[in-house]
Amino acid sequence: MSNSKAIERGRLLFAQECRFLRPIVSLEDVPDTELPEVAFIGRSNVGKSSLINALTGRNALARVSNTPGRTREINLFDLGRQLILVDLPGYGFARVAKAQSAAWRQLISGYLKGRPQLARVCLLIDSRHGVKDSDEEMMGLLDGAAVSFQTVLTKIDKIAATEIPNVLNATTSATSKHTAGHPDVFVTSAETGAGLPELRAALADVALAPDSGYKPAAAGKDRA
Repeated sequence: MSNSKAIERGRLLFAQECRFLRPIVSLEDVPDTELPEVAFIGRSNVGKSSLINALTGRNALARVSNTPGRTREINLFDLGRQLILVDLPGYGFARVAKAQSAAWRQLISGYLKGRPQLARVCLLIDSRHGVKDSDEEMMGLLDGAAVSFQTVLTKIDKIAATEIPNVLNATTSATSKHTAGHPDVFVTSAETGAGLPELRAALADVALAPDSGYKPAAAGKDRA
């Protein structure tokens, strides 16, 4: 598929209706679906919710907070009956109680290791800070779970243009050390839209075809 066709396919996919399904607070709550899933994960306040909103062209699909550690559950979104987007809790926030942090880690680890529908993980890295030890730990966890991950640099508009090549090279080098890491690193901004068409195109590769005949799961209750 040519680059222009891939970009258009990604645009059409992410222009579809995107419905919030439900919050997941334990692995027993994860619904059975036939759709492939793409999960977004990263350090607290890396911009997961902002990126999901920007990809889908919606301002408030996923909750955005300036307070690190605010997302405390796994949130699922049905994108056009072709793909499930998964917003995972952030990691690496020191002020969260140890018991809560351990519970989140157990939930995330269990989901990553035991979800056969999981087709891709987008591992988000804040371009202002680069790859941290906790990011390396997550890459190792994904290696062990044999889950393919795509590294995505976020908030690229927050650093000088001259710094972008250095951050990209360092992130690519860190990703290349892990067997589950995809070689291409995306450089994105939820604010400016930079890199979003290319990321949409990459994620469209794992989505079901529009005419698959998939019957969606029931949506959860609207969040307050």
